Amino acid sequence: MNGGSVNVRIGTLDDMGRRFSDAWHRAEAGEAVDESNLTFPDLEALLAALTPKRLHLLRHVRHHPAPSIKALAAELHRDYKNVHRDVDTLSRLGLLARTPQGVVAPYGAVEARLVL
Repeated sequence: MNGGSVNVRIGTLDDMGRRFSDAWHRAEAGEAVDESNLTFPDLEALLAALTPKRLHLLRHVRHHPAPSIKALAAELHRDYKNVHRDVDTLSRLGLLARTPQGVVAPYGAVEARLVL
């Protein structure tokens, strides 16, 4: 797990394509490109995915990797089913990883910038 950061953005598929193309061209030019982006279609989708409880879970796992979802639910004093759903959602987004050792957070920071 790299401990770097992931950039959370609001944008379109075209925005994602431009970022990919730009990174590809920089890599072809010999520049080291190591960036992670997570794009949501709108603010509502971002807020639905990154709820306060999910952000708390993410922070907790970053500092205290859990051997299992059951153990994580107990540590957080939360219902197993809700924690399982949150871990699944955050894993699909790439913000958590489930490994043979348990649940870990690969990024040290989630950076979001909202342009008005």
